[in-house]
Amino acid sequence: MHFCSKASLKKWSVGVLLPWIAAGCTSVSPGMHYSQSSGLNSASTDSASGDENVNPVLRQITPHLVKAERELREKQATQDISKLLAKPKPYTIDNGDVLSIVVWDHPELSNSATISTGGGVGTGSDASTAATTAPPAGFMVDHEGMIQFPYAGPLKVAGLTQDQARNLLASKLSRYLKQPRVTLRVQAYRSKRVYVDGEVKNPGLQAINDIPMTLVEAINRAGGVLPTGDQSQVVVNRDGTNYYINLPQLVQRGVNPGSIMLTNGDVVRVRSRDESKVFVSGEVVSPRALPMHNGRLTLNEALGESGGINPTSGDGSQIYVVRKSGAEQVVYQLDGRSPGALAMAEGFELNPKDVVFVAATPLANWHRAISLLLPGALSSAVGAVTPATNK
Repeated sequence: MHFCSKASLKKWSVGVLLPWIAAGCTSVSPGMHYSQSSGLNSASTDSASGDENVNPVLRQITPHLVKAERELREKQATQDISKLLAKPKPYTIDNGDVLSIVVWDHPELSNSATISTGGGVGTGSDASTAATTAPPAGFMVDHEGMIQFPYAGPLKVAGLTQDQARNLLASKLSRYLKQPRVTLRVQAYRSKRVYVDGEVKNPGLQAINDIPMTLVEAINRAGGVLPTGDQSQVVVNRDGTNYYINLPQLVQRGVNPGSIMLTNGDVVRVRSRDESKVFVSGEVVSPRALPMHNGRLTLNEALGESGGINPTSGDGSQIYVVRKSGAEQVVYQLDGRSPGALAMAEGFELNPKDVVFVAATPLANWHRAISLLLPGALSSAVGAVTPATNK
């Protein structure tokens, strides 16, 4: 059995490691690297069938590309929401509503003596409970839109405003009463409702009353958007069609969100910010998933919120943004060492589900590869070539 001396061990370590250093680190440096001659080293990924490869398209982030991306975002056809835009109209009575009718000087004809105090539903937040509470005393509009009133008989009031219904009833009573004075109002709004869901304080049903039910009104009645809600991701479902509303963008375009009128059966959902995240990985100080700020996040902001590029292992010239665009994957590459790189990073806007990756330097990759293959060998080699100080 032959035992190696300490000096021979140092010679062996240096003899093995130094040729690797001289040969370069490209052959043992895993990771994503861009080469001007060969482009992006596209990794071949076998699919379930084993015969498909992923060949992403590489695009350099330049001022021209940033400008083109910005113009493309501005020119992208936004969803037509003209069907949601309307002017406020007076409330029309419908099936299920409860009416309070008073004929002045004729209490025997009115229901004023039988109306339960506190049982009526007016406007504001109380209207949201109308759909789930028992109807108060009054004249309920039946499924055919009719009410029964003494002397007037059956009256069809569905589709009429309060003023129109009052005038109709007064004209019927004028056959038996001289100049009848009638007060008619909706005591409980129970016929029309919308549902507000998602990242709001009080999700649930909201009854449509005499206050126009705009999108802003519905969200405010639900307690407003929570800090976890994304105002750029508001979905209005009407008759099976989803309309995607970006509230900050509408304001920038000069469209008042209050002009979006909701109708009976609409469902409003405020999505969470967690549904629109950007993933930052690689050689950054704090890899993490970042939520977008009202649908917007730039590459510079993503790197900044992740602590920036790791100064000891990150390669500032190898910053990538991986994005799935339709059926293909596009990889954008930014050389952070070039003049104007920060300006380009600030102007390059990210999309939800984008992956920002910062590659490691060749030296960092080489160090990791050696550490995996020969644990402790690197430190032995360094110790072998370092002059002894304690002699």
